[in-house]
Amino acid sequence: MARSNLRVQNIVATTSLGKEVSLTKLARSQSNTEYNPEQFPGLVLRIEKPKSAVLVFSSGNLVCTGTKSVAQVKEVINAVIRQIAKIGVRVTQKPRITVQNIVASGSIDLNLNLNLLAFQLQNTEYEPEQFPGLVYKLVEPPATFLLFSNGKLVCTGTKNKEQLDESMVQLQRNIKKAIKENKE
Repeated sequence: MARSNLRVQNIVATTSLGKEVSLTKLARSQSNTEYNPEQFPGLVLRIEKPKSAVLVFSSGNLVCTGTKSVAQVKEVINAVIRQIAKIGVRVTQKPRITVQNIVASGSIDLNLNLNLLAFQLQNTEYEPEQFPGLVYKLVEPPATFLLFSNGKLVCTGTKNKEQLDESMVQLQRNIKKAIKENKE
């Protein structure tokens, strides 16, 4: 079957610092923040390296987006801990990071007949008048693919590398089967 080359584009991860954080104080002390409590209860903290954004809530909960690896997520969380230390919040326990979603892009070396796949595969949505890609949902592992006729794809919904790899294996198996059934 065609080989694939997936590249992680974004990881969304959450953690808790286990400490309350004064968002007003943080916004005043750091220039890399956006805080508009009338519109949204969290503060956006932008980190330069690795380039990412972290939602900081007064409860100490964090949502990190924009990183491309779990190692980068850890780097970003450590940078946030250093920044909130400047306003007197000392984090004493190592935060437990939970990956919520991985977004990866890549391609399979095949041109895809999206009309055929929409017909042959279960759990698909394809409205070519509205969007040129086919949405294909896998149940196990949980993953959602955007497939394009040139073989390019986006995968979202997995929480680790194993799920990402397994979802690609399954996608390729299902496409191969759909093409084979169509020829019979």
